[in-house]
Amino acid sequence: MKTGSLYITGTPIGNLGDISSRALETLNNVDFIAAEDTRVSLKLLTKFGIKKPMLSCRKHNIREVSEKIIERLQNGESCALITDAGMPCISDPGAELVELCRTRGVQTVVVPGASALVAALALSGFMCQRFSFEGFLSINPKQRKERLLEVKNYGGLLIFYEAPHKLIKTLNDLLNVLGDRRIVLCREMTKIHEEVLDGRISEILRRYENPETPPRGEFVLILEAPDSDKAEAVTIEQAAKKVAELTASGYKPADACKIIAKETGLTKSLIYKEYLKNI
Repeated sequence: MKTGSLYITGTPIGNLGDISSRALETLNNVDFIAAEDTRVSLKLLTKFGIKKPMLSCRKHNIREVSEKIIERLQNGESCALITDAGMPCISDPGAELVELCRTRGVQTVVVPGASALVAALALSGFMCQRFSFEGFLSINPKQRKERLLEVKNYGGLLIFYEAPHKLIKTLNDLLNVLGDRRIVLCREMTKIHEEVLDGRISEILRRYENPETPPRGEFVLILEAPDSDKAEAVTIEQAAKKVAELTASGYKPADACKIIAKETGLTKSLIYKEYLKNI
């Protein structure tokens, strides 16, 4: 029996008119659809008159559902993997299923579509030679701070996703750890209330702390690179390499980590962990 295929299918991030003809053809032709939220996806399918059985494929059940999907694919059925908006597997469920398909010899096919990440980057107006996509920051305060310290001196743009109920907290963390950088905030892209705000983090924060203008909708945050006069672009891997060079010249690892942490703004513990990986 011929094995079926998994189609990783992009859907609109807001405006349903952005769906591609290839995506519509795929959704019409597969045997079933794996959707992040079947209720959300039903609106899209109904709009275009598509009637297909759906499976809920969410973060909490992805492993269990993936096994069921693989079994059906191995029996010759085809499946389209979609998320609530945009490309699956980008800060959304699905990567586990794609990886499992690879290990089980099931064909995967990508049907590209809209991406909030790329759309926001185009809207930002920033000159972009490189960027780091950070997705959603951890809800754990310690992990959030550690990650922000790791990317503090990254020499390119930093891009984050954020939900409205966590936006003010995130803006405060960005301000406290990264400084009052220029930020472009894109909200509700491709929808009726699409908005692009450009200013310092403190300015955007004041706007959303105002009870009359609370955060609404989904956000993409793009932060300008640090001032080259104030910070050097050093990754955690590069910092660990500097530590190795110092230890090779006679410094104790603890002292070397302390020196490099001061130079880069990264934490000693993170540098030391990375250093240990390479000895």
